[in-house]
Amino acid sequence: MEKFKVVAVGCGHIANEWMKMALPRTDMEIVALVDIRKESANAMAERYALTCPTFTDVAEAIEQTNANVLFDLTIPASHFGVCTTALQLGCNVFSEKPMAATMEEAREMIRQMEQSGRFYSVMQNRRYDPNIRAFRNLVQSGTIGAPGYIGAEFFIGAHFDGFRAVMDSPLVLDMAIHTFDQARFISGADPVSVYCHEFNPPGSWYKGNASAVCIFEMSDGSVFCYQGSWCAEGAPTSWEASWRVTGEQGTAIWDGHKSPYAEIVSPGEQEDKFIRDYTRVESDYIWEGNLGHAGCLDEMFAALKEGRPAETDCRDNIKSIAMVLGAVESSRTGLKIDLKNYTN
Repeated sequence: MEKFKVVAVGCGHIANEWMKMALPRTDMEIVALVDIRKESANAMAERYALTCPTFTDVAEAIEQTNANVLFDLTIPASHFGVCTTALQLGCNVFSEKPMAATMEEAREMIRQMEQSGRFYSVMQNRRYDPNIRAFRNLVQSGTIGAPGYIGAEFFIGAHFDGFRAVMDSPLVLDMAIHTFDQARFISGADPVSVYCHEFNPPGSWYKGNASAVCIFEMSDGSVFCYQGSWCAEGAPTSWEASWRVTGEQGTAIWDGHKSPYAEIVSPGEQEDKFIRDYTRVESDYIWEGNLGHAGCLDEMFAALKEGRPAETDCRDNIKSIAMVLGAVESSRTGLKIDLKNYTN
């Protein structure tokens, strides 16, 4: 099979994660590197011993190399321009999260993708982990009954510099999409509404609000509650967050590190018990795919070869970005936001 010709746009920190996972692949080759600072593109080429040309202009890079796949590794504000340029020039797009800076941009990107007949999918690397797959199985297999509550806690003291340090909503806009997307993945439900309160606690080294509490109503009638902070020193959670899902017959737990488990009401007569007896259930689900970025890239390329939407296709991922942008709107207005119109 002929290799995919890939143009990588954006040669900053996150590009290194993509390069480490992409370069060992045998079904693709990097044919160009692009960055607004050409010295950054040149430095990346040298770092990974790439002999491909470097550019500062996306369209020029695509046209001169006949690329058919573009990695969009730029900052969120640049995703719309990079993605639409690539689609218009016949490239499929694999993009770093978040999909877009606004819902209007996201909807237009989907429209252009469908019009072009190309593919556009988004990196949601935290779906690609055996533990989250096992946790989803516990929740969706009926082990705990119909879910009513989904809770995620994310508390990490991340000393970022650069654009995150000066964003108005660094946690919600840059990081929370991972956890929001995980909630959709775990539950199989989509968001209906959100109320969000953002704040910047004492000791924060961020200019904007680095902490948030969000309450989402979901399409299956459950409630997803997110509590998070990017300036929480001590006792950090996993980057995957710490999870609790309660259902009709029990609770599923995943700390983001170890294997998940559930505790369900034990069989037998317990009607007269104030607190019932519970039985622990381990997940027997096995997933052997690659982890993180590599796993998501596997899915993106497999979908492209098979002519099907990827698991993180933009038409699905827009529901996760709706959770992010709806939460920001709620925080700024103090209102509960109806999300049904966000993706229409």
